[in-house]
Amino acid sequence: MSTTSENQCERGVDVGAYALGALDEHEVEPFREHLETCAECRAELSQLQGVTDSLAIAVPRAQAPAELRGRLMGVVRGEAELLRAAGHEADRPPRARPAWRWRVFPALAAAGALTAGVLIGALALNTHSSQQTRVIQAQVLPPAAGHDATAALRKVGSHVQLQVTGMPAPALGRIYEVWLKDGSQAPKPTDALFSVTGQGDGTVGVPGDLKGVSKVLVTEEPAGGSLEPTHSPVIVASV
Repeated sequence: MSTTSENQCERGVDVGAYALGALDEHEVEPFREHLETCAECRAELSQLQGVTDSLAIAVPRAQAPAELRGRLMGVVRGEAELLRAAGHEADRPPRARPAWRWRVFPALAAAGALTAGVLIGALALNTHSSQQTRVIQAQVLPPAAGHDATAALRKVGSHVQLQVTGMPAPALGRIYEVWLKDGSQAPKPTDALFSVTGQGDGTVGVPGDLKGVSKVLVTEEPAGGSLEPTHSPVIVASV
């Protein structure tokens, strides 16, 4: 079995946090600029993308409480800061083992805990299945429209999910991001990032209960998400 070459870049400790969207806002753009010039970090991000995408599509996603997300993301950022302070040699594993698995294990463990929280939220949703379900059909725009893709918002009580079928997978190193738009105001970013299965299916929780929201948008963004849309929407749902 082949092994992954060790990333010698001193910024390599940030790749896992970037893939999970756990970098601080002021760190995201500098790291994206770093990726443009660092082949090692780009290669490692490509390998990690499959892992982070599987977290997003493993179970129907429910919105975790803000307090839980804050604690878990604090763990992720804390581990990244410890590794950065210790230097890029501190977490060097035995040569026979892929370095990236050891370097991002704390971050992925925290993400796994978040997935567990999502499962609990999904179970809680099932216990309220008697609540009325509202389905809002969304419009899929080119180029995704050429894949016979469909999308819809499902609202049960205060919980909202976006479900897609037949969507093309995001390009390598990119992810789908959900945005909320209020009237003529600029779209607001959310932490709802998702990919799709090999069949083009995916589900993601939409933050909030859509109160005050006129449109839910989806764009394709760099891994980790963006603060402002960099591409035109591929999904538009009028609420």
